[in-house]
Order: sequence, then structure tokens, then C-alpha cells
Amino acid sequence: MNLAVQAATRSTCPRKHVGAIIVRDKTVLSTGYNGSMRGGSHCTEVGCLMDNSHCIRTVHAEANALVQAARHGTRLEGAQIFVTASPCFNCFKLLVNSGIGSIYFGEFYRDEKVLQFADELGIEMVHLGLEDE
Repeated sequence: MNLAVQAATRSTCPRKHVGAIIVRDKTVLSTGYNGSMRGGSHCTEVGCLMDNSHCIRTVHAEANALVQAARHGTRLEGAQIFVTASPCFNCFKLLVNSGIGSIYFGEFYRDEKVLQFADELGIEMVHLGLEDE
């Protein structure tokens, strides 16, 4: 989780800094943090792009970690993810479909549906209870 906290320091959205690390067998497979689309302007440069109380300029840390793994051809079946905040429902669905079986998170963030579906699907959700930065 310490690596996920460090990845979060690279976040370019001032609303929330989130970091994610995907591991398997104690080996880091991929990292991510919330930031703009590749080549796009960052919130820290031009401000947040708000829609329904959410900044939509950024790609979430979990999605960026999944994309980085895909760009490098890294298989994620049976991996675990450590993320500083629990995933939103859309990121949760991506994590499940990637084959990740365990999600460790530092703080619970907003969406109870994630916990309900994790239980139904047999996805391990572990709240590590870390303080928000």
C-alpha cells in the first residue's frame, strides 16, 4: 500500500489524489494514478472539468493501472490491486473483468454497490483503514 500512496503523489487532479498498484506474487505488475488523458491538459494546469459533482478530465488510478498493463502486454489473472481509495463502480467492473481477485483499499470512497457485487462475485475486498491524505 505504501507504493500506492507514493503513486498518488503524482496525481494531477487536486480534488483527490489516488494511487493504484497491481501485484502478483509480490511482484509489481503495473501502477496508476488519477490524471488526464495522455497528451491532455491537467486539472492542475487548466482546472477541473466538472460533471455531476465529479471531475471528468481525469482517468481514475485503477483504470490507468489496467491500461498500463495492457500497453505492456501484462496478464493480470489472479493479481491483487492496492488502491488508496475504494474503486468507483465502473473501475470495479474493469478490475473484475481483468481477472483481479483481491482489492485492498485504504479508505472507503462513496459506492456501496462495489461491496455488494464483490460479495456476490467472490472478489475479496480488504479495507486497510488508512487515513485520507
